[in-house]
Amino acid sequence: MKLIFAGTPPFAAAALSALHDAGHEVALVLTQPDRPAGRGMKLTASAVALTAGSLGLPTLKPVSLKDDAIQAALRQVNADVMVVAAYGLLLPKAVLDIPRHGCINIHASLLPRWRGAAPIQRAIEAGDGETGIDIMQMEVGLDTGPVLHERRIAVAPDDTAATLTEKLTALGATAIVEALHDLPSLTPRPQDAALASYANKLSKSEAIIDWAAPASQIERRLRAFDPFPGCETRLGGERLRIWRGKVVPRAQAAAPGEIYATSPHELVIACGVDALQVLQAQRDGGKRVQVHDLLQSMPLKVGQKCQ
Repeated sequence: MKLIFAGTPPFAAAALSALHDAGHEVALVLTQPDRPAGRGMKLTASAVALTAGSLGLPTLKPVSLKDDAIQAALRQVNADVMVVAAYGLLLPKAVLDIPRHGCINIHASLLPRWRGAAPIQRAIEAGDGETGIDIMQMEVGLDTGPVLHERRIAVAPDDTAATLTEKLTALGATAIVEALHDLPSLTPRPQDAALASYANKLSKSEAIIDWAAPASQIERRLRAFDPFPGCETRLGGERLRIWRGKVVPRAQAAAPGEIYATSPHELVIACGVDALQVLQAQRDGGKRVQVHDLLQSMPLKVGQKCQ
């Protein structure tokens, strides 16, 4: 097929490579404009822009798709389909109507669950045992269109946002190639709006650990918010990021946030229900370390309180 491709992060770049390798004609690539990144805040091209460049594909980086000139450029392609994956710009109806078979989105959840910006993280945070990739016909609404093709995957008990994203990136690349191959015979499945849930964009304000919450919820957030925005608390007068933990039973009374047990190799903090055994943490200005390394440089004792 003759395609327009729109996407920005590595999740989308993998799909672009797969479509190219499958023999589709990617006539035009859209991606976000270059952004400042890294310690030097140098303008950096997106993963999709870099992949398109390596494949010799023409690329545009518009700040909006409402511009008449951009829409004229899209019409000129005369594409069969526009494939969209984590692009980051809204597609107005005028753009959705341009390709012969419309616009198709690669979405990292089992719709209608987790429509929106952060489906992978919210699935881990909620404790979902399963997620996947849905290939969806796009409409004006947010992830509301009918599902054309679906691939499912288990969420492992130790999955983080990073590891699950890696798995879904590969699955998404496979699923979009399958969907385009079978497109004429696919039967659209309308979504049940009554079952919809929304994966709100992650916020730095969510990083603060609420020790009054159950330990199981805190443990899931540690994994869901890795690598961004992380989870943090204040302990011993400084900020401490906690990256890994294990839920353990709490046999005696302790206030939420209070150190419940400690030794040279153990740090356990009381929660609203049960307790969290800290496995990996990071001091301000330091690196992620296992808890025994943390405790060598940060002596702690039972009764100290996280804030």
